Amino acid sequence: MTINTISGLFGGTSPFTALQQHMQAVLSCAREMPPFIEAVIAQDQTLVEEIKERVFTTENDADLIKNGLRGHLPKSLFMPVDRRDLLAVLTTQDSIADVAQDIAGLFIERPMPVPEPMQPLLRTLTQRCVDVCEHYGKIVEELDELVEMGFRGREADQVEQMLSELNHIEDETDDQGIELTQILHRNEEGMNPVSVILWRQVIEWIGDLADNAEKSGDRLRLLIAR
Repeated sequence: MTINTISGLFGGTSPFTALQQHMQAVLSCAREMPPFIEAVIAQDQTLVEEIKERVFTTENDADLIKNGLRGHLPKSLFMPVDRRDLLAVLTTQDSIADVAQDIAGLFIERPMPVPEPMQPLLRTLTQRCVDVCEHYGKIVEELDELVEMGFRGREADQVEQMLSELNHIEDETDDQGIELTQILHRNEEGMNPVSVILWRQVIEWIGDLADNAEKSGDRLRLLIAR
């Protein structure tokens, strides 16, 4: 991403433009996770490394937008929202990309086979966590219209409904993460103890994709309420 492109994000009057652009970069990272897990399951280390490079590049793009937004937001400005609330949303949604980078990096540092009993639910959990991120991304795209309506009216009601649905979907991923961890422990005999520990970490990180999207939604709810 060039400096001119980044600067262009801040030419308008709404700080939400850059927030939306940032979320698009974050989503690009999250969307790599299902094919990444497929490559891990297939033990295709060449593809694992290719996807890892894409994740790292896009995460860097997200960081450039994040830092640009932080640097261009005035300390005091007649904005429709509090500057601190906006930055809190930005930081939390950025953590989605950070987690995707952590997952991708781990399998470069230590390639690990996926125990066969874990594979179906690992696929399901990963995709469902990305679904939560996608849902949050749709909410972020509604912000321009929400600002125009003064955070009130039908648009605000629709966003609140979407936020409630976000919480519901994230609850599903919590249950799937617990079930996948149980499958791991039922099959840990004969596994390398370090691999068992790392798989627990991977399952937690995959769940964090959805958890951070939910936290971003909660911060967005507070921003809108104020």
